[in-house]
Amino acid sequence: MIENSFNDKVVLVTGAARRIGAAIVTCLHANGARVAIHYRGSAEEAAALAAALNEARPDSAKTFQADLLNISEIPGLVTAVVAWGGQLDGLVNNASTFYPTPVGTITEENWTDLVGSNFKAPLFLSQEVTPHLKNTGGGIVNIVDIHGQRPLSQHLVYGPAKAALAMLTKSLAKDLAPDIRVNGVSPGAILWPEDGMTDAVQETILRQVPLQRAGDPKDIAGCVLYLLRDATYVTGQIIAVDGGRSVGW
Repeated sequence: MIENSFNDKVVLVTGAARRIGAAIVTCLHANGARVAIHYRGSAEEAAALAAALNEARPDSAKTFQADLLNISEIPGLVTAVVAWGGQLDGLVNNASTFYPTPVGTITEENWTDLVGSNFKAPLFLSQEVTPHLKNTGGGIVNIVDIHGQRPLSQHLVYGPAKAALAMLTKSLAKDLAPDIRVNGVSPGAILWPEDGMTDAVQETILRQVPLQRAGDPKDIAGCVLYLLRDATYVTGQIIAVDGGRSVGW
């Protein structure tokens, strides 16, 4: 097997202060990368994560604040990351908002928020990093969702936004080849929503999972690492990390 070192590669991960984003950052860092930790409002969590990583390896992590719903902030974010890292080898579009929008309740604000975070921001971020990734032969990984493939009840904006992200992944893979590889990861039941989900609903979901259990953020992080570091002949693919749940769909 050809060794593909990830040491000192510079990767920007959006929405990286907490939950799956933090797991991705931690995994990439553990495998030698320098990580740019983007956050919007989670300043304390981002700072604590960066401090822990820098204690292990000085100047290997740095936090960057930006509101990705405001695309005018994206060029400055990328410029700041490259100024710190000296290069850019990878982008992980992880930042996302998620909540139900039942028929009759949907507002333009919901649209702006859900489509903005799950589709618009990844598009403009990917466009902005393209020249840098061409220089390094880097890659993009988009965090999609299995519900971009099959509707989730009462999520009429979120699901289509993730479906758009899935198509963006494939479109970018075609347009940016051969210089940049673009792939996606579609999580299943990894972390339950923070706003609460009843035990009964959780049990119903897990009955649909062949592996009969929820996943772990490390499962997503490991797949992202594979796609950025090891999958040198893979582009335009979206890997479902869902315990087999989508097999029955």
